[in-house]
Amino acid sequence: MQEYFDITYIWEAIPQLIPFLKVTFMVSGLSVLFGTVLGFILVVMKLGTSKIAKKIANGYTTILRCTPSIVLLFLVYYGLPAIAGNFGTDLNILHTAVFVVITFSLQFGALMSEVMRTAYEAIDQGQYEAAVSVGLSPTQAFRRIVLPQAFVVALPNFGNSLLELMKEGSLAYTIGLVDIMGKASLIISNNFNSHSLETYLALSLIYWVLSIFIDQFFSKLEKVFGKGKQVIKTT
Repeated sequence: MQEYFDITYIWEAIPQLIPFLKVTFMVSGLSVLFGTVLGFILVVMKLGTSKIAKKIANGYTTILRCTPSIVLLFLVYYGLPAIAGNFGTDLNILHTAVFVVITFSLQFGALMSEVMRTAYEAIDQGQYEAAVSVGLSPTQAFRRIVLPQAFVVALPNFGNSLLELMKEGSLAYTIGLVDIMGKASLIISNNFNSHSLETYLALSLIYWVLSIFIDQFFSKLEKVFGKGKQVIKTT
C-alpha cells in the first residue's frame, strides 16, 4: 500500500518545477515594467492640476485595488476577446501569457501609483523650491534632489508589491498558463492526485527561497541608498 506522505517526492518535484520559473519570471518582469510605466502616468495625473484627470486616476486606483486578482484575471481573459470580437478582431489567438501580463500590469500600475505618490509627498518640497531658487531648472531640481530621495522612500513598498505580484501571479494557471504553479498542477494530475501534499511543499519551498531573496535584496538596496541619503542630511 502506498504511503500517504513520502518526503522523497518533494526532492523529485523540485527539479521538475524549477525550469518553469522562467515563465513566472517573464510574466512578473513584464508586468512590473508595464505596470511601473502605467503607475507613473497615473501619479502624474494624481499630482497634476487637472481635477478630471485626478478623479480618473483615483477612481482607477480604487477600483483596481478593490478587485480580487482572480476576478480581474477572468475579466481580462474573457472580457477583452468578447469586446474585440464586436469589432471583428479575434484576440483568442493570443497566447495566454498576454492576458496574464495585461491583468497584472493593470493591477501593479494601481499599486505603483500609490507607492510613487506617497514617496513624492514624503519629500520636503522646500528642498525643491530651494534648488530652483539657486539656479537649477525644475527638471534638474526634480532629478537631482527629489527623485533620489523619493526612490529610497519607495524601495520598501516597491519590494513588497513585487513580492505580492509574484505570489498573485500563481493564479495564472487557472486560465491555462503553464508556469511553476501550472506545472505543479500537471504533476499532481499525472500522479492521479496522489502525493499532492509533497508537490505543494516543493512549490512552497521554491516560493520561500524566492521571497527571502527578493526581501533581502531590497533590504540591502535600501541600506545602500539610505546611507547616501543620511550623508546628504548631515552635510
